[in-house]
Amino acid sequence: MEKQPIKSHEDLEVYKMAFDAAMQIFELSKTFPVEERYSLTDQIRRSSRSVCANLAEAWRKRRYEAAFIAKLSDSEAEAAETQTWLKFAVKCNYLNAETARELYSTYNRILSILVTIINNPSPWIIKR
Repeated sequence: MEKQPIKSHEDLEVYKMAFDAAMQIFELSKTFPVEERYSLTDQIRRSSRSVCANLAEAWRKRRYEAAFIAKLSDSEAEAAETQTWLKFAVKCNYLNAETARELYSTYNRILSILVTIINNPSPWIIKR
C-alpha cells in the first residue's frame, strides 16, 4: 500500500493522534463533577485541544523555521500540560487510572514525535 502525500496538518499522524486523544478527553471529562466545570474540566479540554491547534498553526508557518519550531514547542508544552491534568484527574478520582495511563502514553508518543520534528525541522520547511 502506497503512502499518501501530506497535504495538510490533518494528514499528519501526530495531529490525528492528538485530535483523537482530545476527543476522548472531552468525552471522559463529561463525567467530571460540575464544580470542576471551570477548572479541571476546562483546563484539560483546552490544553488537549491546543495541541492540535498549535500543530495546525505550525503547519502554516513552515516558511519560517523559527516560527515553525516555536509553534511546535507550544504544542509540546500543551501536551505536557495535558499529562499533568490527567494525573490530577486520577488523584481526584475523576478518571480511571488505566484509562489515564493509556492517554498519558498517547501523549508520550505525541511528545516524542514533536521533539523529533523540532530537532530536525528541515524536511518540513517550505523551501523558497
